[in-house]
Amino acid sequence: MYSSPRPLSYAPTPYSYTPNTSLSATINLDEEVKLSTNSTERDLYDSLAEIYSIIITLDGLERAYIKDSITELEYTETCSRLLKQYASNLSDESVAREFIDLETFKRTWGMECPRATERLRVGLPATISHPTPTANASHASSSTSYPPHLTSTSSAYPHHLVPTNSSTNQQPHPSTNTPSSGSLILLATENFITFLDALKLGLLSKDQLHPLLSEVIQSVNKVTDRDFEGRGKIISWLIRLNGMRAQEELGEGEARELMFEMDGAYAGFKATLS
Repeated sequence: MYSSPRPLSYAPTPYSYTPNTSLSATINLDEEVKLSTNSTERDLYDSLAEIYSIIITLDGLERAYIKDSITELEYTETCSRLLKQYASNLSDESVAREFIDLETFKRTWGMECPRATERLRVGLPATISHPTPTANASHASSSTSYPPHLTSTSSAYPHHLVPTNSSTNQQPHPSTNTPSSGSLILLATENFITFLDALKLGLLSKDQLHPLLSEVIQSVNKVTDRDFEGRGKIISWLIRLNGMRAQEELGEGEARELMFEMDGAYAGFKATLS
């Protein structure tokens, strides 16, 4: 009789497929695809990849700092290093031209990094733009030690040799005017004078002024965490300079305004020491 039809070894289709040779791949699929054809292009893509990784890392670092997963010292050192690497990569004209700006770069590569965006806009670690009061207080108290006879009103010593507060007849608070704090005050003063001298000498580009002003605020924060008159101006000028291109210069009017406000900030800093 009739034998049953032999089952097909593949799923039937309503149409037959005939390969189109004109649409076939013209490259060897086993060969590595290269993004660049020369060393210049390769360096460009490497720098853009570095910038991408810095932004992602910086956003994660900001999250870790907010969650108190790392210490302030670790955060400050790592954030400062990432910001310097970011600026160093963009100092290359070809990289900066391809990068365009941060918002364009984020849109191009589909990045959502709000914390890193804010940190790159400011250009300073959060511990420097907003120093914590406990940091300087603990440093001052730990840097000064007193012998037992200065921390006790024992009758073993004559009364006129025991240091007391004339108004409350209590032990005086340990002074922060120690040799270590004196050197910090000197360093901050030198940084202020160096920055003001740079302006007087006509150094007006971002790559000349931003590092000097960063040293000013960092050295000031090591001396005092008080919000003295003019401190906010230092931060605002740092943000303003950070938004400029490396070779971009301040205008004559901007330079005079900066000089005036930094003179005021220097006077405000000196007032906190009296």
